[in-house]
Amino acid sequence: MAAARRAYWKGYLKLSLVTAPVALYPASSQAEKTHFHQINRKTGNRLRQQMVDEKTGKVVDKDDKSRGYEVSKGKYVEIEPDEIKAIQVESTHTIDIAKFVPADEIDRRYYDNAYYIVPDGKAGEEAFAVIRDAMKDKGRVALASIVLTNREHIIAIEPFGKGMLGTTLRYDYEVRDEKELFRGVPSPKIPKEMVSLASHILDTKSGHFDPSQFKDEFELELRKLVKRKASGKTIEAPEEQEKPSNVIDLMEALRRSVKGKRAAALQSASPSKKTKRKPAGGSSKKRKARAA
Repeated sequence: MAAARRAYWKGYLKLSLVTAPVALYPASSQAEKTHFHQINRKTGNRLRQQMVDEKTGKVVDKDDKSRGYEVSKGKYVEIEPDEIKAIQVESTHTIDIAKFVPADEIDRRYYDNAYYIVPDGKAGEEAFAVIRDAMKDKGRVALASIVLTNREHIIAIEPFGKGMLGTTLRYDYEVRDEKELFRGVPSPKIPKEMVSLASHILDTKSGHFDPSQFKDEFELELRKLVKRKASGKTIEAPEEQEKPSNVIDLMEALRRSVKGKRAAALQSASPSKKTKRKPAGGSSKKRKARAA
């Protein structure tokens, strides 16, 4: 799989004195989603964006484009790409494992992008397997630093089948504190019967995570819409549905939900009308035997 794709990053995975050359491949892709281009409504031709100087209004040539950091209002310090490359950190070409932590200690809000990690060449396969299997035995996740797109990231590495899964983590300053938002959330006293009814509904909907069961309904309908439009059919927007009222009897809604679930369960459990019932008294052979 990995050999047919282009590696997103290549370097070395290092654990103390053990080093293994590795390659990273994105674990997800947006390529299958339906994408749109901007077009000219009059000609049907695709539009191309241009960079315009906000003061002169003139189009800026590609060679004249640069990046700058705003040090004060309207004043920028220009930073050249070569100057950014001057920032040399060890993680530019090496993933040096700093520590191992229990997986459940990593707050899910910190998880960002996932990558498959595989050995890069025959020479490092044994070292790669040693690091992978050691983590598997201990049930731990490795934390290290890595430079991707000129930025240093923390990456959590764990065994994943024959390879490893590396997930970049957000820094502490990137994760917003929930306390300010949650402070205003009320804590009403909920009757035990309500909680019991809700718990029953949860039990009827319990299951296991299977991503294949979830379908992107909007994406599927969008493809159908594009196909219909391309064939010359007129697309009409459906009438707006009446929004449900926010004023509900919560207890009654829970009770009706439970009744609906029980009725559905009884219906699925009842024998089919087409099922043939055995004649009373057993088979004809047994009846003849008893008669004799």
